[in-house]
Amino acid sequence: MTRIAIFASGNGTNAERIAAYFSGHSQIRIALILSNRKDAYVLKRAENLGIPSKVFNRKMFCQTHEVIQWLKDSSIHFIVLAGFLWLVPPEILNVYRGRIINIHPALLPDFGGKGMFGDAVHKAVLKAGVQTSGITIHYVDENYDHGNIIFQATCNVDIDDTPESLAEKIHQLEYKYYPVVIENIINGKPDEIRRMEEKAKYKINLRKNDYD
Repeated sequence: MTRIAIFASGNGTNAERIAAYFSGHSQIRIALILSNRKDAYVLKRAENLGIPSKVFNRKMFCQTHEVIQWLKDSSIHFIVLAGFLWLVPPEILNVYRGRIINIHPALLPDFGGKGMFGDAVHKAVLKAGVQTSGITIHYVDENYDHGNIIFQATCNVDIDDTPESLAEKIHQLEYKYYPVVIENIINGKPDEIRRMEEKAKYKINLRKNDYD
């Protein structure tokens, strides 16, 4: 059984979707949800789902061994970041190198880096005038939005899109793909991830052709 910890800073819709996807899974379990904000709604979602949760501050995260000890005590094998806004400290990176992933609400390497989250990302995409946006799932390293890319899926950016309407398109991609990509990473199926990505690109190209 692969035991996953989810780190989240906010509402927790992705965390909830991931937990629902793996509910009753024979090989993968969401064993712990952690947040850096005691008022984050993701903690209420964890309670409703019956998943243990923990809250930490920056000192606990970066200057003590407390968080890594929680992970060890819960026998965590894999870490998923779902709307988590802090850099992961070296102690956790070194233990879980290659076993921490993040999802970013744009197509990296563009529109990434410190401060690029939530509406700030979507406003930057709209300001740039690009025709497509999407999601990027990537491994986590010492820098914001910098680790090796695992998977991307795209959506159209329409001329009348607002940050809110674009965010809704991105959320739908996150809900659809993040749990499945997590499962395929853990099960060692990179070919299946590549097939999913090609299929996602094919669909966006078909929609573009509708306007030609």
